[in-house]
Amino acid sequence: MWLLKLSWKNMWRNKHRTTITISAIFFAVVLSVVTSSLQDGVFDNLIKNVVSFYSGYLQVHKQGYWDERILDNSFEASVSLEQQILQPKNVTGLAPRLESFALASSEELTKGCVVIGISPQRENTITALQNKVIEGEYLIENDVGVLLAQGLAARLRLQLHDTLILIGQGYHGATAAGKYFIKGIVKFGSPDLNEQSLFLSLAAAQDLYSANGRVTSYVLALKNPADLNSTAESVRTKLGGTYETMTWEEMMPEIIQHIQTDKGSMYIIQGILYLLVCFGIFGTLLMMMVERKYEMGMLVAIGMKKIKLMQLLLVESVLTVFSGCIVGITVSIPIVYYLNKYPIRFTGEMAKVYEEFGFEAIFPSSTDSGIFITQGLIVLGLGLLLSLYSIIKIAALNPVTAMKK
Repeated sequence: MWLLKLSWKNMWRNKHRTTITISAIFFAVVLSVVTSSLQDGVFDNLIKNVVSFYSGYLQVHKQGYWDERILDNSFEASVSLEQQILQPKNVTGLAPRLESFALASSEELTKGCVVIGISPQRENTITALQNKVIEGEYLIENDVGVLLAQGLAARLRLQLHDTLILIGQGYHGATAAGKYFIKGIVKFGSPDLNEQSLFLSLAAAQDLYSANGRVTSYVLALKNPADLNSTAESVRTKLGGTYETMTWEEMMPEIIQHIQTDKGSMYIIQGILYLLVCFGIFGTLLMMMVERKYEMGMLVAIGMKKIKLMQLLLVESVLTVFSGCIVGITVSIPIVYYLNKYPIRFTGEMAKVYEEFGFEAIFPSSTDSGIFITQGLIVLGLGLLLSLYSIIKIAALNPVTAMKK
């Protein structure tokens, strides 16, 4: 206890020196926390945008459907099955889909497309499809109209309220053919979706493909996306081997690769940041040792054991670094929450590029508590590691040389 009290008093004997040291650690913590929270926030927002395009966080299919996406691998939709899927607390909703391929034809042109039969209201709660309508109206339940992607409409030279013909193969080889009026035009940021997708009501799609009561997938909405894998495992356990439950990561591995590549470059940037942090903290410690050289030499000369002096300086360093970390975390919390509520926004050409691909042109921060703890501990560890310099200098201290001015 005496060591702690003496160390605290020693810290504030020279208030300017201690304030400079704590400030260096404080700014290091704030900078590292804000940088990390922005990094995680940007990736979280990227995932949210990608998932909200189309896939959702989780999908349930019949076993083998993802390897061979044909109508023969569809399954019977039922209330009991939906209730089983909704049992995990993290699953907040689901939307049924019937997906297949068809030839879409206008008067003169024909193009292959993906036909997606949806329950309009339930689909909208997961992917906000209604917000992507740029012309016309959104579908209603049992609608006989079609939502056509903007790029596909341009390819077929079709406009709102024109007629579209679909020809394909239905369930168990049945012929699928139908004529539909274009009720709305939708625009996706994803070029693939924008060039080849159209939406029917689920009832209309089931009638087109002679697949009454059948669906190819359930798209799930999650309360907490961070529990993605545990929720997927829970759904798998409840459904057994008849169905496959796939996360968006399994369905879109290229997005994961993109994030990992970006994170790799961010780790390099963070490494440079930590290097700068080390220089800042070490500079203040170096200044402290130079200023206290005479004092330490005198203490050793009058009989104080070096081991006691080492302990004293180590506790001082711990208190100084810890104080800087606590103040830094305390100040960084409101900054991070502010950047989460009012994220950094791009403007001009950069914003147009982001919005063209369906991404929000913003840099939000993540408010995950683990970021504050992790970054605080990293800076604390760096500070304590650098404080060993003081102990090494004391071990090699020559009192006579130290007291010479």
